Amino acid sequence: MAVTSSSTSQTRRQILRTLFISLLLDLLSFTLILPLFPALLAHYQSLEADYDHPTLLRSTFAQLNAFKAAFSRPISSRFDVVLLGGALGSLFSLLQAVAAPVIGALSDKYGRRTALLYSMAGNLLSVLIWVFAVDFATFVASRVVGGLSEGNVQLAIAIATDVSGEEDRGAALALVGVAFSVAFTVGPMVGAVMAGRKVMRENPFAAAAGFSLFLLVVETVYLYFMLPETKPAAAASSDVKEDEDKRSNEEKEEKEQSLTLLSVTHFLFLLVFSGMEFSLTFMTYDLFSFTSRDNGRLLGFVGLTASLLQGSFTRRAPPHTVVKTGLLSAAAAFLLLSRINTVRMLYVAAFFLAVTSATVVTGLTALASLRVAKGERGRRLGGFRGAGQIGRACGPVLFCSLYWWAGREVAYVVGGGSMVVVMAVAWGGLNAGAAAVTRRGKKEQ
Repeated sequence: MAVTSSSTSQTRRQILRTLFISLLLDLLSFTLILPLFPALLAHYQSLEADYDHPTLLRSTFAQLNAFKAAFSRPISSRFDVVLLGGALGSLFSLLQAVAAPVIGALSDKYGRRTALLYSMAGNLLSVLIWVFAVDFATFVASRVVGGLSEGNVQLAIAIATDVSGEEDRGAALALVGVAFSVAFTVGPMVGAVMAGRKVMRENPFAAAAGFSLFLLVVETVYLYFMLPETKPAAAASSDVKEDEDKRSNEEKEEKEQSLTLLSVTHFLFLLVFSGMEFSLTFMTYDLFSFTSRDNGRLLGFVGLTASLLQGSFTRRAPPHTVVKTGLLSAAAAFLLLSRINTVRMLYVAAFFLAVTSATVVTGLTALASLRVAKGERGRRLGGFRGAGQIGRACGPVLFCSLYWWAGREVAYVVGGGSMVVVMAVAWGGLNAGAAAVTRRGKKEQ
């Protein structure tokens, strides 16, 4: 039976708990590969060193070297594997942008639970391919399958929206953000531990892949037995449609314009912010000769701080306030990164990055969820997420190009200025959202 707005608070808490645990398992499985990328790609590179025929890996490196050669500033070959990892990340995000609206529409038609279980089947296939990936082409195939089938995050957002009201939407969606922060803090550490275990000579990373597969199997079984259907029942959807028809065209148009503005903001924000995230390791190496361990410590600080903020400020503050705070923090972080010359200043900037990570996407998602009808919630929120994924795919290329062409100071000043532009684009929609919440509050009184 579908869970509707009349569900008890106990049922709602149970669903959100199930959602959080499953999402944490999913994101742990996703993030444990992150610290393995350099060694994994270096392994495939050495494996194909003696091949006398063209390979996908050789062709990809040739394209990356041509990209590097376009800049007058020399780029160390030390970053070749990092760039390749970034290229694979961009590919994954682009595939997500294509798949997100489709997965969302399927969840509107067949149900969130059904769509999520089919998504899990794709995730399981993706990691299973990785377990037996003895060459680079097979590994890329696993990432392609994963990018096209990964719908857990957007479906978690749709489910949290289904079982929460407008007044507690931000708190429900903050749980998604907490799962992200915890997983991106713990997952890479788990991956680093698993990297030392060798179980297959042909694929030295099979142990990590196998553990990732185990996490997904546990998650799938857990979801099958614990997650009920949450999509509004057909009758409820009809009632909502009838209610929508009674509303003024002006109100409908206002919601549509606001959702479009939020999607544009989501795209622009991640376009700029993801570029900065990707360039951070280049900057810390250039300025402070950071090792992978140093960067892991820095990112761990960001993840832990973001987790604490997600569980406190982001859960309690109104979504428009959350977004404004995060955008202001992003601008401050960029400007600090353009001027830092000590590790202490770097950690001050990292604190502002943590504030941004804990707030903007969660707040924008909460606001977007308030502007879609129940019957099309999956598709419209999938489109909103897809806009952000396009920004995440393009941002690293654009920002790193600026970083290498004009230098750190110019790149981060431009990034800070761009974030101010994002704030200007978003401001009208955020203020309109705050006014809408106020109007609803007065009507309820």
